[in-house]
Amino acid sequence: MKQKIHFISGLPRSGSTLLGALLRQNPVFHAGMSSPVGGLVSRLLEAMSENNEFSVFITPEQKRALTLTIFSTFYEAQGDKEVIFDTNRLWCSKLSLIQDLFPGSKVICCVRNVAWIMDSVERLVRKNTFEVSRLFNNSGERSTVYTRTEALSQGGRLVGFAYNALKEAFYSEYSSSLLLVDYDILAQAPDKTLSLIYQFLGEEPFEHDFENVEYQADEFDNRLNTKGLHKVRSKVEFQPRQTVLPPDLFVKYNDLSFWTNPSNSLANVIVAQPNPPEVNEVRS
Repeated sequence: MKQKIHFISGLPRSGSTLLGALLRQNPVFHAGMSSPVGGLVSRLLEAMSENNEFSVFITPEQKRALTLTIFSTFYEAQGDKEVIFDTNRLWCSKLSLIQDLFPGSKVICCVRNVAWIMDSVERLVRKNTFEVSRLFNNSGERSTVYTRTEALSQGGRLVGFAYNALKEAFYSEYSSSLLLVDYDILAQAPDKTLSLIYQFLGEEPFEHDFENVEYQADEFDNRLNTKGLHKVRSKVEFQPRQTVLPPDLFVKYNDLSFWTNPSNSLANVIVAQPNPPEVNEVRS
């Protein structure tokens, strides 16, 4: 690829769509919601694995070149951009692949208190009361707030997979390539947060408009029967609220923010401190 590429990953309902909408205001950047590139790469790797008897004819060099072709082909239309941000929650589980394909690339991981992630999804489900959300596999999973949060937290599901992948990346040998950005900080102090992100990426500062943010993915959300999943408010602001989760569920997921204690990791973090959140300098 002739463009520089970085990645946006992390937890769902934690600001990745908002971050993409802000970054794309910069005319030399391309960013958006989750792209299909991660899924295409995973399928290609499976097709070139030992499960395919013809894989013996594919050299490691060819595997690398074929994988790179997915990126270059998908982003060919963005040839006027200097920096590409590809968004997908699975990138946290593919850091070794990323560093092999694009040495020096960075991964911005959007994070949020897991209890508030569950709260956010639950609010969407209740808002779309006449729709059968495809975030859940069957009526049993959809039946109550307890079964819904349990389903989401499973290892291969929306929240559970992303959480496990993030934790893997956070404690990996490639953790120095990560920048974890807390949603509350991004919403409360977007100007300071974007400034720190630009510093981390080594890019020239850009004046963003936090009063008029534009992004829509209505067709994608409608296919999931979960309208508003990627809706971004036009004004970036922090809106405190009461949780809709029962107290025991909120407590269950409230203490899972391992990134607030970055010992044993070289990851960079912009984290929220309680009462009220503050912006901390990027830690490395």
